[in-house]
Amino acid sequence: MGGDSSRSRHGHTKKDVECMERAIFFEANRSSRQGMIAVGTVVMNRVASDEFPNTVCGVVGQKNQFAPGVMTRPMNSKALPDVQEAARAVLNGERQPGVRNARFFHTAGYSFPYNNMHYVLVAGGNAFYEKRKKHLVTQRVPPAPIDR
Repeated sequence: MGGDSSRSRHGHTKKDVECMERAIFFEANRSSRQGMIAVGTVVMNRVASDEFPNTVCGVVGQKNQFAPGVMTRPMNSKALPDVQEAARAVLNGERQPGVRNARFFHTAGYSFPYNNMHYVLVAGGNAFYEKRKKHLVTQRVPPAPIDR
């Protein structure tokens, strides 16, 4: 049997690719490939987690998790080919190693009063973090960006 021809060799559908492109397009500032790969890594970390939907589109479309309109706004930018390349790279297995197991990020430069945020990386204008019990948080402030 031939299998579903609409899936890539890694098992991702065209819709998965579009959803990953949308997450990267609206969440990374599109100036840093490392930042784009990092956003994609968070999406895949969420897909692998029992705490989030188990599909790329389920994760990206989850209410109040990504940029407003992430699933519907037009993607108009000369950076789109770079976004598309980064999305495919992530879906084909590339990861930003500094993200590690982080499933969360926010715009770099913002700060929050929570004591459970363990920062692992700053890239592409975002600060990536793991949520941990407060006594396990050892990096309470975001590190220097890797892509200056």
